[in-house]
This record gives sequence, C-alpha cells and structure tokens, in this order.
Amino acid sequence: MSDQPAHAPYDALLLLSFGGPEGPDDVVPFLENVTRGRGIPRERLKEVGQHYFLFGGVSPINDQNRALLGALRKEFAEHGTDLPVYWGNRNWAPYLTDTLREIAADGRRRVLTLATSAYASYSGCRQYRENLADALAALEAEGMTPPRVDKLRHYFNHPGFVRPMADAVLAALAELPEAVREGAHLAFTTHSIPVAAADTSGPAEGHGDGGAYVAQHLDVARTIAETVREETGRDHPWQLVYQSRSGAPHIPWLEPDICDHLEAAHAAGVPAVVMVPIGFVSDHMEVKYDLDTEATAKAAELGLPVARAATVGADPRFAAAVRELVLERAATERGERPERCALGALGPSHDLCPAGCCPARAPRPAAAGADSPYA
Repeated sequence: MSDQPAHAPYDALLLLSFGGPEGPDDVVPFLENVTRGRGIPRERLKEVGQHYFLFGGVSPINDQNRALLGALRKEFAEHGTDLPVYWGNRNWAPYLTDTLREIAADGRRRVLTLATSAYASYSGCRQYRENLADALAALEAEGMTPPRVDKLRHYFNHPGFVRPMADAVLAALAELPEAVREGAHLAFTTHSIPVAAADTSGPAEGHGDGGAYVAQHLDVARTIAETVREETGRDHPWQLVYQSRSGAPHIPWLEPDICDHLEAAHAAGVPAVVMVPIGFVSDHMEVKYDLDTEATAKAAELGLPVARAATVGADPRFAAAVRELVLERAATERGERPERCALGALGPSHDLCPAGCCPARAPRPAAAGADSPYA
C-alpha cells in the first residue's frame, strides 16, 4: 500500500478570488486595478464606487473568503488532509503574485487552485487562468522557479454546492407571507455577461447560443427547482435572469435583468418572488447591492413580496465538496479513476480546459489548461 498522502501529488491549495476594497480609501485604487487598460476616467470610477461607499467602502468578499479559508482548513484537519491552504486575489491584497511568491518560497511544487467562480466563461475561468500565467511569469522574471499550477474542475453541479442552495431556497420561501408562499416564483440570478462571451463559453465544440455559461446555469436552476418541488410538494415556476450588467449600452448582454423581471412578474400577477443568486459563491457586493438594495427596492416600489436566498459561502458542505474535488483530482493525476460527483444532466466538467475554451478577444497566455505554457 502506498504511503503517499491522498492529496499527492499536490502539496498546496490556492483559493483564488476577485478581491475587494476594505475601506473608503481603497475603493478607487481597487476599481483602477479591475479596469486597468480600459481608459476609464478616475471621476467615472468614483461614480461606480458609490455602491461600495454605501457600505462604508468595504466589500464583504474578503471577509467571506477568510470564512471560507477557515472552513476549508477545518474540513481538511478533521479528515487528516495535511494540505496547506493559501489565498490570493486578482485585484486586491492579498495579491495573487505575492501569494504565489510565498508558495514558491515555502517549497511547494504542485498547486491546485480553487477559483471562487463555479461556471465556465471568460471572466469566470479563463481570465483567472490568465492572471495565474501573469503571476507565474513574474516569478520567473524574478529568477524564482514557479510551482506547477492546476485548477479544480467547475463545481457548479457538485452536490456540496447545489444542496446548500436548494436549502436556502426553502428557507427563503419560509420567509414569505403564508398567503403568497405557495404561488411564489423563483428567479435564479447570475452575472450578466456579453452575449458574445456567453456564446463562446466552454469548449469550442459546445459554442453557440449561450454556450456552457447559460447551459450550466439552467441545469443548476432546474436541479434546484426539482429539489424544492420534491421537498415541498409544490411546483414553483422559475426563470434564469441576470444582474450586474456593466458594459456599454450598444453591446448585447444576457437578459432579462432582475429588475425588469420583477416588473414583468408583477404585471403578470405573480404573488411573490424568491431571488436565488446561483451565479455567486458568496454574498459579495453585487449580491448585497444589486439584489438586497436595488432589486429589493424595485420590488417594494411594485408592492411585490420578495425574499432572497442565501449563497453557499462557507457552508461546511461546500468545504467538504472542495476536499472531495481535491482528492478526486489528485487520484486522477496518479492515474486512478475516482468517482466524480455531479447532479443534473450535464455530468462532471473537464479537469483540463481545452484549447479554444472561453477564448479571450486578444489571445493571452493562460495557465492550468491544455494550451498552458506552464504544464
């Protein structure tokens, strides 16, 4: 019997996230990081930053990542998985390059990455991989030997991600007044992205209307709606809707917007709506503002009862799912054939992003994929 740990050949896990400001003075510099290269004036960034200033200039995402780090470390320790967990962000401290520098200095050679984005898309997958490649190149330029970095498969349909969301829908339904609860509709929300980016999401052979991005969200929404029906005995009509559009008005983005959907639901006589942010791992700023503030205000204006389901966050079942995904990928790298858990109709996602998957408008090196220069 091998004396290798179950997570071999990996010797570190990297939690890779978007990052966010942690005080008013951080807001504009953070937005400059996010929009670097787009030529957006500083005054415009101050306007965009008003969402953050409503919450004291603090995004909740970093504290949520600290909670997830704690949940992962607890899960690993309780199951004897002696794998250190590091944390790096794309756009704010702790910065990804600094974290990878720390990982290399600690002598870690094989790193698995958990991105806080569950679905396939350029902004939700390949852009993270491009940031990894940039950081690895920076280490090489400094004369360091960078670790080999892989990325966990998309976990949108893993039971440890889906079941907490289904339970959150049940809890949100219970918050509604009893008179409107049975007739409530479910609005599954995710980040709107340009239609062109959606159409080219996922492997090239699946490109087309909405690509993998829309297909994956629809599959999760359907799975959750079916779970809710089984638990309650009630069939709650549902729709996939979008939020947080940020692009130029002349560029087509995925629709309908959540606020437009609430207006249409109210006009159609829907008695109540549960907003379910399936596209988001945690309750970060786009959930707190776009749903809890803006969409909730729209519903109040309409006189439409709404409730908002919680995101997965640091739910212990999600931490357990991450541990399972780590061990699954490690076993695969050792040439074994582990069980790959997935709910819904799409099955488990690929381990290695193929060439042509979620392409950028301008080709850039990306780590942790079939076309990676850091294999």
